[in-house]
Amino acid sequence: MSYYVYILSTKRNKKLITYTGYTTDLKKRLILHNSGKGAKFTRGSFWKIVFKKKFISKNRALKFEYLLKKKRSLKFKLLNEKRL
Repeated sequence: MSYYVYILSTKRNKKLITYTGYTTDLKKRLILHNSGKGAKFTRGSFWKIVFKKKFISKNRALKFEYLLKKKRSLKFKLLNEKRL
Protein backbone atom coordinates (compact mmCIF):
# COMPACT_ATOMS: atom_id res chain seq x y z
CA MET A 1 0.00 0.00 0.00
CA SER A 2 1.17 3.54 -0.76
CA TYR A 3 0.92 6.52 1.56
CA TYR A 4 1.06 10.15 0.50
CA VAL A 5 2.07 13.27 2.39
CA TYR A 6 0.55 16.32 0.75
CA ILE A 7 0.35 20.07 1.06
CA LEU A 8 -2.81 21.90 0.02
CA SER A 9 -3.10 25.63 -0.57
CA THR A 10 -5.87 28.19 -0.86
CA LYS A 11 -6.32 31.93 -0.53
CA ARG A 12 -8.21 33.44 2.40
CA ASN A 13 -8.46 37.20 2.76
CA LYS A 14 -5.72 37.62 0.12
CA LYS A 15 -3.33 35.40 2.14
CA LEU A 16 -1.94 32.05 1.05
CA ILE A 17 -2.99 29.35 3.51
CA THR A 18 -1.54 25.82 3.53
CA TYR A 19 -2.61 22.54 5.06
CA THR A 20 -0.41 19.45 5.46
CA GLY A 21 -1.75 15.91 5.78
CA TYR A 22 -1.32 12.28 4.81
CA THR A 23 -3.56 9.72 3.12
CA THR A 24 -3.66 6.49 1.16
CA ASP A 25 -5.98 7.90 -1.54
CA LEU A 26 -4.96 11.38 -2.63
CA LYS A 27 -7.83 12.03 -5.07
CA LYS A 28 -10.50 10.95 -2.59
CA ARG A 29 -8.93 13.01 0.20
CA LEU A 30 -8.86 16.17 -1.93
CA ILE A 31 -12.54 15.66 -2.80
CA LEU A 32 -13.33 15.34 0.92
CA HIS A 33 -11.45 18.55 1.74
CA ASN A 34 -13.21 20.49 -1.02
CA SER A 35 -16.66 19.13 -0.15
CA GLY A 36 -16.39 20.22 3.50
CA LYS A 37 -15.98 16.69 4.87
CA GLY A 38 -12.21 16.87 5.38
CA ALA A 39 -10.37 18.35 8.32
CA LYS A 40 -12.27 21.11 10.12
CA PHE A 41 -9.55 23.64 9.23
CA THR A 42 -10.09 23.06 5.50
CA ARG A 43 -13.87 23.55 5.43
CA GLY A 44 -15.28 26.37 3.37
CA SER A 45 -12.37 26.81 0.95
CA PHE A 46 -11.36 25.42 -2.42
CA TRP A 47 -8.03 23.61 -2.05
CA LYS A 48 -5.48 22.49 -4.59
CA ILE A 49 -2.56 20.12 -4.16
CA VAL A 50 0.75 21.98 -4.40
CA PHE A 51 3.05 19.21 -3.13
CA LYS A 52 2.86 15.44 -2.74
CA LYS A 53 5.34 12.72 -1.84
CA LYS A 54 4.75 8.97 -1.99
CA PHE A 55 5.88 6.53 0.72
CA ILE A 56 5.66 2.76 0.99
CA SER A 57 5.62 2.85 4.79
CA LYS A 58 2.94 4.49 6.93
CA ASN A 59 5.55 5.12 9.61
CA ARG A 60 7.81 7.06 7.22
CA ALA A 61 4.87 9.05 5.85
CA LEU A 62 3.76 10.06 9.34
CA LYS A 63 7.31 11.04 10.30
CA PHE A 64 7.65 13.21 7.20
CA GLU A 65 4.24 14.82 7.81
CA TYR A 66 5.29 15.60 11.39
CA LEU A 67 8.57 17.07 10.15
CA LEU A 68 6.75 19.36 7.69
CA LYS A 69 4.37 20.52 10.40
CA LYS A 70 7.20 21.09 12.88
CA LYS A 71 9.67 22.80 10.50
CA ARG A 72 7.77 25.43 8.57
CA SER A 73 11.00 26.48 6.83
CA LEU A 74 11.25 23.04 5.20
CA LYS A 75 7.63 23.22 4.04
CA PHE A 76 8.14 26.62 2.44
CA LYS A 77 11.42 25.49 0.86
CA LEU A 78 9.57 22.61 -0.81
CA LEU A 79 6.82 24.94 -1.99
CA ASN A 80 9.31 27.42 -3.43
CA GLU A 81 11.16 24.64 -5.29
CA LYS A 82 7.88 23.60 -6.92
CA ARG A 83 7.32 27.13 -8.26
CA LEU A 84 10.64 27.23 -10.15
